[in-house]
Amino acid sequence: MNKQAIWLIIGLMSAAVIGVVWLQIDLIRTAAKVNEERFEKNVYNALNAVAAHLEEEEIKEIEKFVYNGFANSFLQRQLSAIESPYLSLDVSIAGGPLSKLNNEEGINKIFKDLSNACPYCLKEREVNYRQILSNQNFEDRLLEERISLDYLKEVLRQELTNRGIDIDYDYGVSSSKKKSFIIINGHYVVEDNQPNVSLSGFNNLYNSKYFVSLFPKEMPSPGKLWLHFPNRNSFVWQSLLLNLLGSIFFAAIILFCFGYTINVIFRQKKLGEMKTDFINNMTHEFKTPIATISLAADSITSPMLAGKPDKVQRFANIIRQENKRMNSQVEKVLQMAQIDKRDFSLKLTEVNLHDVIGRAVENINLQVEKKDGLVSSDLQATNPIVEGDLTHVSNMVNNLLDNANKYSPDKPEISVHTRNVPNGVEVIIQDRGIGMTKEVRKHIFDKFYRVHTGDLHDVKGFGLGLSYVKAMITAHKGQIDVKSEVGKGSSFILTFPFYVNNN
Repeated sequence: MNKQAIWLIIGLMSAAVIGVVWLQIDLIRTAAKVNEERFEKNVYNALNAVAAHLEEEEIKEIEKFVYNGFANSFLQRQLSAIESPYLSLDVSIAGGPLSKLNNEEGINKIFKDLSNACPYCLKEREVNYRQILSNQNFEDRLLEERISLDYLKEVLRQELTNRGIDIDYDYGVSSSKKKSFIIINGHYVVEDNQPNVSLSGFNNLYNSKYFVSLFPKEMPSPGKLWLHFPNRNSFVWQSLLLNLLGSIFFAAIILFCFGYTINVIFRQKKLGEMKTDFINNMTHEFKTPIATISLAADSITSPMLAGKPDKVQRFANIIRQENKRMNSQVEKVLQMAQIDKRDFSLKLTEVNLHDVIGRAVENINLQVEKKDGLVSSDLQATNPIVEGDLTHVSNMVNNLLDNANKYSPDKPEISVHTRNVPNGVEVIIQDRGIGMTKEVRKHIFDKFYRVHTGDLHDVKGFGLGLSYVKAMITAHKGQIDVKSEVGKGSSFILTFPFYVNNN
């Protein structure tokens, strides 16, 4: 798959993911707005119902005065205006025949007839009620005297609960005459501000948008009933919380899968490129020994070498060496396959790192000297004995020295240092070669990855050496680190623990 197709897929997937997330956010925002509107409607309905209850409660209080004989003149006027089965009864001032009706049952029947009267009569009844209020000084009473604290608290709670609003709230009653609150959260607000009076929510009520006028038939209204909900937003979003969390969860899954897919695409593309390079390198590595073996075999079978056993032996040795070289390359590939499958076991013994380094330096020195280079060692570890697999430990050191030589220009300068660190031995292999960039250092332990060498074209290999070193040092419960700078060389730091197993 080419880059253009990959970026096209990324663009389409990105647009789809962004579109899904945006639509989900818009749906949740719309649902929250609907919930808020429903909440406000229920609050105002509850406030209006409470105001109506307070007015009805006051009317009941007026009727009690009527039952006690304070409005006989009013009743006489009304009874004369309508037809009622009770007109046959004598109606007069208390002490006269009216005493026959001076009971609650009779009065209720009269008011029932009054309620079925004509609209004009009802209006007159209301006017007369207002007159009773005025005559008995009801309207002259202070607003706080007209409202029962317990009744207000109970009816407000009941109306809110009936509408599904079961959250904390502050409430208060303000007086138009005093221009201040007279009731806050079930307590009267007195001028001396006694400390036992609760004023929580006082400031918030001033800024609340939830209020209704009390006794609105009186002009002007004597006061207002206010409500404030500290947790209004959480209540509005409560029913949407599950949807919101679900949306976030599934959006996160989509984004994770999207990111993972993109990462896999790029990794597969890179892996494909590295495998192509690996096949090309392997073909090149095998091509030379195969050609050499073919040449040597042709030479042996040539009639010109008949009777010359020394030359036959020489060509036979060449064939043997090239065959060994090919087997070594195949062994590396098979070895990495076993490491990937974790199909290997370490043969742990006591390994003297100084001895391993000494042999490795001696082997690489022959190649370095051909390039007029130098390999030095500074072995300062006082205890170089570690637990490890001698074969794999030797291969690690040899691979790092071989890399130091490959990626060094003319006259390589390679040094090996050792020192003891807590619970182990540190081995540092340093060169003054071409070095690596920060980006290259991120990938040098990947299989098949090879550092670009610029004008240096004679570097051979499959890109398996450092991935093998990484796998083996990890199997030995050790660590590997690298420090490098372009043009100044690289340092590979191996840390071997004294014991592979903790015990």
